[in-house]
Amino acid sequence: FGVNVVVAVNQFKTDTDAEMEAVRQAALQAGAYDAVISNHWAKGGAGAADLAVAVEKACADANVENFKFLYDTELSIKEKIESICKEIYGADGVDYLELAEQQIEQYQKAGFDKTPICIAKTQYSFSCDPAAKGVPTGFRVTVREIRACVGAGFLYPICGDIMTVPGLPTRPGFYDVDIDTETGDVIGLF
Repeated sequence: FGVNVVVAVNQFKTDTDAEMEAVRQAALQAGAYDAVISNHWAKGGAGAADLAVAVEKACADANVENFKFLYDTELSIKEKIESICKEIYGADGVDYLELAEQQIEQYQKAGFDKTPICIAKTQYSFSCDPAAKGVPTGFRVTVREIRACVGAGFLYPICGDIMTVPGLPTRPGFYDVDIDTETGDVIGLF
């Protein structure tokens, strides 16, 4: 897309220096502008200070003339969804359930068809199948429904079997988070 890419290498307590450096070097060799070890989960803002500096430098060094969007927002809803699924996820195509087809028609009539698209699907795979790890091929993306965030100005297709907020548990997770007073370790986050 013509931007300088900065990779945040999330450092956890069990990661070794060699592992961190291997990931950092792999990112740089793949073309990242910079790759920065970040441990903000443990140190808050201070743990992301180097990352912030790297992002600021990447932005300052960027040539805005090189930036391009994946798709033109003037394309149809389906063309935008298909651009994302084919170009980013590597899908062979997109299938739409009847509800999604009806919603596309409603959004077009309401004038929301020129808004950007943000796809909601499993984070575990480029496909809609969370078990299809790596870079799967030979798959199609199924759009179950499409929701609108009119105030924020985008549509978001719901693809595959994914739950969105407010699909939260009845017992909040923060009940399980604590600090081990002997070691100072945060427990219950993962």
